[in-house]
Amino acid sequence: MYVTVIVVPAISKLRRQAGKMRPWLNTFPLAEAILLDIIHAAGWPIWLLVATSVLGMALIIERFMSLRASVVFPRRLPGQALDMLRQGQINSEALTRLSDQAPLGHVLAEILMNRDESNAYRVAAAEDAGKDVAYQLNRYLPALATIAVVAPLMGLFGTVVGMIEIFASYTPQGGDPSQLARGISIALYNTGFGIIIAIPALIFHRYFRSRVDHYLHRMEREASALNRIINRGAGR
Repeated sequence: MYVTVIVVPAISKLRRQAGKMRPWLNTFPLAEAILLDIIHAAGWPIWLLVATSVLGMALIIERFMSLRASVVFPRRLPGQALDMLRQGQINSEALTRLSDQAPLGHVLAEILMNRDESNAYRVAAAEDAGKDVAYQLNRYLPALATIAVVAPLMGLFGTVVGMIEIFASYTPQGGDPSQLARGISIALYNTGFGIIIAIPALIFHRYFRSRVDHYLHRMEREASALNRIINRGAGR
C-alpha cells in the first residue's frame, strides 16, 4: 500500500515532466531552421561576418588557455629559482628546465645565467628576456583588436549591399516589395551582426591586455627581487 501511494505518484510526475521536456527538445531543429533563415535573409555578406566570428572565437579560446596563471606565472617558480641559487645547483640543464616551464621561468633563468656579471648587465639581460615574454603574451591580441574594428565595417558593407538591393527594386513601373524587403533585411542583419561581433572582441581584447600587463608587472617584481638577492650575495 505504501509503495503504491509513494511510487505511483512519482512515476506519474516523471511522465508529466518528460512530456513537458519534449517540446523543449524539439526546439533544437526549430532554432537551427531559424538561424538558417536569418543567414539566408542577411544575404551573402553575412558569410564574411560568420568567418570573422569563428576566427574571433578561436582567438579568445586560445588566449584564455595560454594566459592562465598556472601557465604564465606558476607560484612555485620564484622559490625554485631561489633554491637553485642558494644551493649552487645552477647548470645549463637546470636553467633550460626552468626557462621551459613558463614565461616567468624564462626571465628568472636569464638572471641566474648572468649571476656572475655586473648588475647593469643582468638588468639589461632581464629586460631583453622580458621583451621576449611580452611579445609572447601579446600574441594574437592585435588580431583580436583588428576583428573589433573590422567587424562593424563589414556590417556597414552589408548595409551598403542592402541599400543597393533597395534601390535596384525600384523601376519606372514601381517597386518590387519582396526585393525591397530583402534589401532592408540584408542591411539590418549585417549591421546588427557586425556590432554583435565587435563588442565581445573589444571586451576580451581589453581584458587580455590588462591580464598581460598584470603578469608583466609581477614578473618585473620577481626579477627585481631575485636580482637584489644576487647583489647582496655578491656584496658579501
